[in-house]
Amino acid sequence: MTDTQTSPAAPTFPNLLRAFTRIGFLSFGGPAGQIALMQHELVDERKWIEQGAFLRALNLCHLLPGPEAQQLATWIGWRLHGIKGGLAAGMLFVIPGAAVMLGLSLLYVLAAGLTWFAALFLGIKAAVLAIVAQALIRVGKRALGTRFKLALALLAFLALALLHAPFPLVILIAGLSGAVVGRSKPEWLGAHHAPAVVPGQTSKRQLAVSTLVTVLIWLAIWALPIALIAATLGRGSVLWDIGAFFSKLAVVTFGGAYAVLAYMAQQSVEHFHWLSAGEMADGLGLAETTPGPLIMVTQFTGFLAAWRDPGVLSPLTAGLLGAGLTTWVTFAPCFLWIFACAPWMDRLERVPALQAALAAITASVVGVIANLALWFGLHVLFARPETEMFGLPDVTSLDWRAALIGVGAALLLFRFKRGVIEVLGAAALAGLVLAAL
Repeated sequence: MTDTQTSPAAPTFPNLLRAFTRIGFLSFGGPAGQIALMQHELVDERKWIEQGAFLRALNLCHLLPGPEAQQLATWIGWRLHGIKGGLAAGMLFVIPGAAVMLGLSLLYVLAAGLTWFAALFLGIKAAVLAIVAQALIRVGKRALGTRFKLALALLAFLALALLHAPFPLVILIAGLSGAVVGRSKPEWLGAHHAPAVVPGQTSKRQLAVSTLVTVLIWLAIWALPIALIAATLGRGSVLWDIGAFFSKLAVVTFGGAYAVLAYMAQQSVEHFHWLSAGEMADGLGLAETTPGPLIMVTQFTGFLAAWRDPGVLSPLTAGLLGAGLTTWVTFAPCFLWIFACAPWMDRLERVPALQAALAAITASVVGVIANLALWFGLHVLFARPETEMFGLPDVTSLDWRAALIGVGAALLLFRFKRGVIEVLGAAALAGLVLAAL
């Protein structure tokens, strides 16, 4: 049986559409919750995918840039119904959250001047600090199993926080160091077990030709809207900057959304000046409340950037185009990676250098998330954060309301094990109450 053939338990295409529509609307809780939902719905309940194949596909998705849960959904659709199944599953995983995020982004800009709205987001931003801390602990427990991995995480944090090193460079160095160490001292990275060889009917030559065609087609699809913007609005348009920046971001988003948020925030706030650090935290809070990948926060950023610099367009038209363009260039590459790499999955998992590089990148991601937590903390808790090298915030500018809500959110998450939606709701309510005081 080839990779794209269906198993005896494979669903009809309408059944696949119904299942992934349900998953798309229920996929809260970040990648861990989303993967668990697909495990329950597709492996345990419907038995459309065998457990071993599910886990091997998840390993592949961890090797690729982009949101692993959305890529896993795309792979499952591809495995069951080929290209059309992959497109349907991947798009249905994203569309519900994208629609909700667009509505929330529009409400955000329309209500930004209202006192109650600012108070609401005071609480949400403070809760985001606790959520990021939770993500840091969870990833750290999974990724830092050896002293070498711990050192990689620490070095990544110091490189970003103190030396302001570019995020892609940190990821590249981590991957290369992992590949080198994996050859001489593999025990430093822990044990990695390749799956058993499964005979296939497709030759390497046929796979190579098919992969090349797939890559060329999806590169064209990926670049199409950016080319249209260059031809109509020119490279001076903010939409060109949005398309170019988020296309680059799509290539370096290893380790999930939290890993890349620090780089995105740094560039969006300090280089492009599309929004403030507090607004970036607001966007992350909105993304936490919607279904779908957390990286949907990029859509919020693209919407605000275009809304505030519409050029010859109206703010609403520019904002809608900015949101749509950001979503396109963020998720179109995910289909490219899956459709190009899935047929090679068994072979890729047996390349030790790739496994070692991935282990090192995952470890460095812990340091990246720690830097994100520090960056958000400074900007949410202090009115005058000192972000220069070795600088400290002005302690007299501490916002006691944000600090109090942040501590309360941390207690709800860590002590009382409440869900993210509950914590964000409680924090938003606390923000309203404290603002009234």
